[in-house]
Amino acid sequence: MAGHRKSNPGYDMREIKEHIVETPLGEEMSKSFLEYAYSVIYARALPDARDGLKPVQRRIIYQMGQMNLTPDRPYMKSARAVGEVMGKLHPHGDSSIYEAMVRLAQPFAMRLPLVDGHGNFGSLDDGPAASRYTEARLAPSALGMNANIDEDTVDFTPNYDNKLKEPTVLPAAIPNLLVNGSSGIAVGMATNMITHNVGEVVNAAKYVMAHPDASLDDLMTYVPGPDLPGGGIIVGREGIRKAYESGRGAFVTRSLTHIENVTARKKAIVVTELPFMVGPERVLERISEGVKNHRIEGISGAIDLTDRHNGTRLVIELKSGFDPAKVLAQLFKYTPLEDSFTINNVALVGGRPHTMGLRELLDVWIAHRRQVIERRSRFRKRKAQERLHLVEGLLLAMLDIDEVIQVIRTSDDADSAKTRLMAVFDLDDIQAKYILELRLRRLTKMSRIELEGERDDLKRQLEALELILSSPAQLDKVVVEEMEEAAAAYGTPRRTVILDAEPSGDLAPVTVQSDGSSESKAAAAVTSLGLAAGASAAKSTQGADASSLQMQDDPCTVLMSASGLIARSSEGALDMWLSRSAADGRAADDQIVSIFATHTLASYALITSAGRLVTAAVADLPQLPLTTSLSLSGGVAADELLGMTQSTEPVAGERTIAAVDLSDETPLALGTRRGVVKRWNRQSPTTMDSWNVIDLEANDQVVFAAPAADDSSLVFISSDSSLLNYEANKVRPQGRNSAGMTGIRLAEGEQVVAFAVVPRNQLAWTYTEGENGLTSQSGAVVLTVAGDADALPGTENGAAKVTPLQMYPAKGRGTGGVRSQRFLKGQNKLIAACVGPWPLHASTASGHPVDLPEVDMRRDASGQDLAASIAFVA
Repeated sequence: MAGHRKSNPGYDMREIKEHIVETPLGEEMSKSFLEYAYSVIYARALPDARDGLKPVQRRIIYQMGQMNLTPDRPYMKSARAVGEVMGKLHPHGDSSIYEAMVRLAQPFAMRLPLVDGHGNFGSLDDGPAASRYTEARLAPSALGMNANIDEDTVDFTPNYDNKLKEPTVLPAAIPNLLVNGSSGIAVGMATNMITHNVGEVVNAAKYVMAHPDASLDDLMTYVPGPDLPGGGIIVGREGIRKAYESGRGAFVTRSLTHIENVTARKKAIVVTELPFMVGPERVLERISEGVKNHRIEGISGAIDLTDRHNGTRLVIELKSGFDPAKVLAQLFKYTPLEDSFTINNVALVGGRPHTMGLRELLDVWIAHRRQVIERRSRFRKRKAQERLHLVEGLLLAMLDIDEVIQVIRTSDDADSAKTRLMAVFDLDDIQAKYILELRLRRLTKMSRIELEGERDDLKRQLEALELILSSPAQLDKVVVEEMEEAAAAYGTPRRTVILDAEPSGDLAPVTVQSDGSSESKAAAAVTSLGLAAGASAAKSTQGADASSLQMQDDPCTVLMSASGLIARSSEGALDMWLSRSAADGRAADDQIVSIFATHTLASYALITSAGRLVTAAVADLPQLPLTTSLSLSGGVAADELLGMTQSTEPVAGERTIAAVDLSDETPLALGTRRGVVKRWNRQSPTTMDSWNVIDLEANDQVVFAAPAADDSSLVFISSDSSLLNYEANKVRPQGRNSAGMTGIRLAEGEQVVAFAVVPRNQLAWTYTEGENGLTSQSGAVVLTVAGDADALPGTENGAAKVTPLQMYPAKGRGTGGVRSQRFLKGQNKLIAACVGPWPLHASTASGHPVDLPEVDMRRDASGQDLAASIAFVA
């Protein structure tokens, strides 16, 4: 440069030297790098913790709102929306804007999409079409992000050319950062946040507002873990807890799989849900690589049948003689069917990046919502005061409207008319100007009535707004109400199942049904518990032959507790349970409602209160040691296995009431709240994973179900203390689509509180007297607990009575039965009842044992007061 300037006589070297600033290279590099880093962190890569949006995302949502691209308006070309954002707010190129818009519209990336896309917005394996081919508008949830933005709820800042204003943050009526997560790479830091369920997050936020000292354990009762857009399974809670505590953690996600018969003799593993952001093509590519290098054995082919109508569906065909469960173990180990996700909760708080746990994220959003509501209330108060001022001035003038008109008519111009009105009617400048601009049609009698009504409404609004602004409790009440409205408007049921890992930490799959029938989605979820049966297959790194991929079909026992936990144990558990005595110690969850002997490769079924039967594989249940099998604390919640069936849809509010052996051909007896009884003849479809076993009337539900031979007794107990029992042969077996028949005649307003099937060998009550009195007793007993119908559930312990069933005479089907307990003062219904073999075990909701009274041989006696309220008994 120096030589060039010397050769050019037009340059004045003295002038040039005056503009040269000498700066050390290290200082200049440091300054420039910091400016670049700040720009990337603040204006590009990291979201704001308040609304969970990066600047480009915020500008897209805001500008589309300004364009009135609401869910009730037609779609508009994406290129037009991108152009508006680029020209007015974000001058960084259309590709970056369109990519951000596409992600906001992808249902597999966002738990609650903010943009409603029309056209090809891409998939997990393919990119979207160009912006000129697609159309877009705001999704309903985006209305919550923009809610009340024109009421001074957030600050605005000049855009890049100082000609327009843009919001620094959106009002965010939904906890967007937790619900939709975020990802981005800045300079020296990155963020990787996972999605959650909006209803769960809102419930946690409400709890924090009501309990400022809430612990992490308290919050995790509302937010048990992430809720991924594509569903799937999360195995292990420890990593989730670490992330919620410190802002950093990791967890394992698994695909949802089941086994199907593709031909009469050939099976296939069918994948219906994949880990977060894992595409089908990526999975097939890894499977192909594993088969070629002999790392994965037993697969004859794989095909992707995914489409928009049926969703994800990968069919992995198996070679004959290979155990599907152990092949699946290889797939989990060597393909993205099992993947991990690392949480790194980094977001901007006050313009600075922070790593935050669950509580901190909730606190930031709650504080933002409080500020939004407060600013909105101040804005509305100011507007209401201005309007009230005008209305009062107009009402004052209308007291003598003729004189107002006379003043205006006799004035030389508008300014003099305004001045005279202010002098005559004691108005200010604003009121007088407003009166001059009125139309003549507002001078009617009806208008005065409307104005008086508007004045009163404005005063009430001001009182309500003043209360919100003066009372933090009232402000929080409004915040909570709007949180609940957002959750109700945009909330959806949880899609992801969260399961505990094995104590050993192994994540091997369990075995599946040997008959090749379709496995339910819920049973596939339990697959991720990692039982030892499939662990050896998962540890193999090279080709496994057919013999190494076989599993043992061992005898076992399935147990289900009254609290809803289910597991399996060894075959000796049934004998151990039958040999228990009244003196044995009791533990939480040891009230067994269903127990039967079976084998590992068998199938069993869950019966729900809605009359549904859901099939599952015994091998999918966690294995409990024989010594602890009577306390099912290591089992899984049976209700979690109901929501992912393919053949039938779950019913809102249904719960598991019993587990039955599918290989048992004894008719299944069911009793309902409205006194209906049915014996299902076990005829069932062969290609369905769930079906209805009884056609229930509206507002009816199944109380209990159990196999019932002809010589068994069926027992109903109603809320008015009537007990009816008769032989099961009086109820003929019926098909699964029938509605049953009348089991007990109920008085008006009463319902069935207990139904039981008692085998013939348990009907007789026997006891042996020793030297010190009664030493042993056996047979079926009836437990009834009387209380007050008007008391809140769980607040009254009640009075209990235990009487042998043989003390109650048998009656005919459809009759009213006999009284089982005499009510005392303050008692008007049975709050609990149970029929089963002695001894019965009872516990509170927290699992603490409740001592029951001694056996009373009087069937019509009153009960003894209990020390605690019974929640579970069996």
